[in-house]
Amino acid sequence: MNLLVTRKPTAYWDYIKVEELTSLQGGLERSDAGLSNDEVLFITVHQIDELWFKLILRELVTVRNLFAKAPVPEQALASAARGIRRMTTVLEHLASHFGVMETMTTRDYLAFRDKLNPASGFQSGQLREIEVLLGLGDADRLSLGHEHSYMSALKNHDGSPSSAYRRVEARMADKPTVADAVREWLFRTPIQGSTPADADDEAAVRAFIDAYANAHARCANEALEIAKSSALTPADVERLEKRYAGEIEAARAFLRGDDAPEAERRRVSRSRAALVFIESYRELPLLAWPRVIVDELVSFEQAFVVFRQRHARMVERVIGRRTGTGGSSGVDYLDQTALKYRIFRDVWAVRTLLVRQAELPPLERADVYGFASGA
Repeated sequence: MNLLVTRKPTAYWDYIKVEELTSLQGGLERSDAGLSNDEVLFITVHQIDELWFKLILRELVTVRNLFAKAPVPEQALASAARGIRRMTTVLEHLASHFGVMETMTTRDYLAFRDKLNPASGFQSGQLREIEVLLGLGDADRLSLGHEHSYMSALKNHDGSPSSAYRRVEARMADKPTVADAVREWLFRTPIQGSTPADADDEAAVRAFIDAYANAHARCANEALEIAKSSALTPADVERLEKRYAGEIEAARAFLRGDDAPEAERRRVSRSRAALVFIESYRELPLLAWPRVIVDELVSFEQAFVVFRQRHARMVERVIGRRTGTGGSSGVDYLDQTALKYRIFRDVWAVRTLLVRQAELPPLERADVYGFASGA
């Protein structure tokens, strides 16, 4: 008996499902035959967006699962960096779609806009999933401008759970978030050769923080003296002194984790110290890929911010500042999400603290950060 399975030759249109894909642009109609080109464009662009969101979610889960391991395999960091970079590229493509949308005039869009009421892009379950999986908490979310929560907005009109609602609900139970997994990975980073499991780790980390904060203060005071040399009045000098003193104290408070609840302060402080350590001693072999990961996270979130900002400008250009179809404040809401929906705040914040290489505290136990010996 021949156990070999004879496979039918593959055709492009079967593999990509071309006919099925191109039959899905009818919106509320059975077919797109009676729709304007503008409405078909609107539907098509949003469908493509949802496909890109699907790919981002797949990459996010893979990256999260990697960083949820303890320890994270060092050899896997290159794959994680590539996954994050891919998501960044996808977001850049998503942002470029708004240029296609802007080929519609206001009148073009208004011709079919009423069909959308009260639907809204806010009801994209996959975009909400991305935010949840990244680590955007309920307390960080903006009000839609009416009494409903973002989860309520994902329900059907009769109040029953929609497919989008069930998606997001399931994702909320899918732990840890990417932000939590990355934070725990940073927490385990050796600082001056010390790990969280070492008996004197707290003292070692505190000593590094103190030494680094002193280096930062020296650099800030040098900058202050330069700034004061061009001050015109005593009031200018006083203003500069207060500004730089505030910057110095803010750096110390950030590294100590003063803004975190007391029970979480050690973890927050150590994770932030790890970020500074990785950025400062990035030439060390063991820190080279972690530094790439940190930089890729910045690029990813930057692309997300640009995507949100580009979305807002497209909406303002096409329909101005009228109320959104879902009842939100429209452009104002979109602008606020770009400002406030930030996940990796600590990763960005350390940029303010970094100092010249010559000012860094002496590195201790450099051997910890070398390549492993053996086959």
